[in-house]
Amino acid sequence: MALTERQPLQEKKAPRARPMSAKAVVALCATSFFLGLLLSGRVTLLTPPSTSNGGGAAASGRASGISLFTDDCDQRSKVDDGNPNDIMKEVSRTHQAIQSLDKSVSSLEMELAVERAKRNGGQGLAVPSKGGLPKAFVVIGINTAFSSKKRRDSLRDTWVPRGDKLRRLQKEKGIVIRFVIGHSATPGGALDRAIDVEEAATADFMRLDHVEGYHELSAKTRTYFAAAVATWDADFYVKVDDDVHVNLGMLTARLAKHRARPRVYVGCMKSGPVLSQKGVKYHEPEYWKFGDEGNKYFRHATGQIYAVSRDLASYISINQPILHRFANEDVSLGAWLLGLEVEHVDDRSLCCATPPDCEWKKQAGNVCAASFDWSCSGICKSVDRMRAIHSACGEGDGAVWASAAAV
Repeated sequence: MALTERQPLQEKKAPRARPMSAKAVVALCATSFFLGLLLSGRVTLLTPPSTSNGGGAAASGRASGISLFTDDCDQRSKVDDGNPNDIMKEVSRTHQAIQSLDKSVSSLEMELAVERAKRNGGQGLAVPSKGGLPKAFVVIGINTAFSSKKRRDSLRDTWVPRGDKLRRLQKEKGIVIRFVIGHSATPGGALDRAIDVEEAATADFMRLDHVEGYHELSAKTRTYFAAAVATWDADFYVKVDDDVHVNLGMLTARLAKHRARPRVYVGCMKSGPVLSQKGVKYHEPEYWKFGDEGNKYFRHATGQIYAVSRDLASYISINQPILHRFANEDVSLGAWLLGLEVEHVDDRSLCCATPPDCEWKKQAGNVCAASFDWSCSGICKSVDRMRAIHSACGEGDGAVWASAAAV
């Protein structure tokens, strides 16, 4: 079978453009040059002020013409010849400005998420507009139970202020402290009435819409952050157990270092084993989700005390319905934050041991922010020992008032 050869198509020649005249080329070049000078800021449209001295005006014109092209050189020479300390200060100010901008952007993103959740009718949303909320530097929620009145009193006798001092601490230093508790399985029962009486006398409770129970700590933590964000506009939200000793001045000083940063998660970071065996303390029913038997958890803050920044607490509040709860509350919080752009701050000052450890550190000038016994996941026999620990490891009653942290 013979193949026919395709004939190439005849290309039509485009009409040749008329060449530009030499005058037109020169005019175009000159226009482009002066337009470039105007746009680059090399010349000004304003004429220099006239003077009575013609020679002075000419000299001024020549000087302005010279300075016109030496401005940038002068700027570069100032930077090159500048004091190294001044340059470092400028770099530091720039770094702080970037951090502040990053935090502002993060805050705007979280507010946008709130508005989206409102429009979508998101359940569990508890983040109203920040405009009407009282300002605070930190909200410290002390996790407590119905049976822990003696523990609460031991804290009130040591590091938790009472009455006017508690209100003054909130007003002047922006430090809010509340004992956090839910309600019993039968609301209005004897347990709830006992808390009502205690609250009337102390005014230091935060009551949650939550049924109390040891195996519901993950849900309680989630509810606490949502309620705290809906009540106070704070930089940080802290959760601490009622058998832990805290130095408020040192705690606020440690947190203040991270005030300009967005999405901060502060605590003593650990990675314990995932316990698959039934009947043991801290058993994880969903151990299979963490890989093969014998694996460890991802890095997370130990549950005795930790802090999260405002945007992370807001994130928890917004996403309450879909945040999965594991058996252990500290693991649950770590899981909620694991997939986010979060800065994990491992602060060992938040997990000092009880005396002699925290006492030696205090004598060396390194006052601990929090102390407890690892073996008891809190202070062993805290009711009996809290006062002695406060005496040995406490920073002094005036430390918190001297701290720089404020609203």
